Formats: sequence, structure tokens, C-alpha cells
Amino acid sequence: MSDQLPADLRYTKDHEWVRAGGADVAVGITSFAVEQLGDITLVNLDVNVGDEVSAGKPFGTIESVKTLSDLYAPVAGKVARVNERVASNPEIVNEDCFGKAWMIAIVPTDARAIDALMDAKAYGEYVKTAAH
Repeated sequence: MSDQLPADLRYTKDHEWVRAGGADVAVGITSFAVEQLGDITLVNLDVNVGDEVSAGKPFGTIESVKTLSDLYAPVAGKVARVNERVASNPEIVNEDCFGKAWMIAIVPTDARAIDALMDAKAYGEYVKTAAH
């Protein structure tokens, strides 16, 4: 699976990805999470631009035909952008989870926190153990 994971991203044990890009980092869910959830029917982003988020704390929920799951902030910081498109078109999460379906962007309180997240290889190994 790690060969399908974008190498420029960092990953969390909650099956979320982080893409650094300038002052903020975009956050989304991985293809493994999409596979586990099934067809995404609803995305609720419970934060607004300017809100503070804490690492490991929920910032929204994602619902599928199978389940409802929390979305967790991978790093602490201030919300810089919210992707309203995923709220109005949740199916884009199934179509492009590593691209158009980013959820929020955060200006991290500590940019080094991103380095503590898993790289694609480590996340690929983690998924192999999580899938069994």
C-alpha cells in the first residue's frame, strides 16, 4: 500500500494526512480510511477560520453508509482555511481523498510537530498491522 501513498505527506494513526505548504498545513483522510468507511455521505467541519485546535482533539466528523467517525487535528494551531466543498459535496472524499478533499488547513503552533508524524513508509507499515 505504501507505493500508493503520496511521499510528500505525513500521516497519523487516525488515518489522516498532513501536507505542508507555506505557513499552513492541509489535513485530510487517507485512502485506507476511505476504504474502511465506505461511501462518504456527510462531512461536518466543526471549526471556523481563526479557531484554535488541539492535537488529537476532534475538529469534525465524517459519516459513511457504515459508520460515523471523528476527524482529529494532527497538530495544534489556528485554523487558516476550511474546505466548504467537502461539506457540500462529501462524495469528493471518495473520489480524491489526497487532493480536492482536504478538510481544513492549520497554521501549526509548533512546525516541528509535523516531523513527529509518520512518513509514507512508516504509515504503510502501520496500515499493514492495523488491517490484521
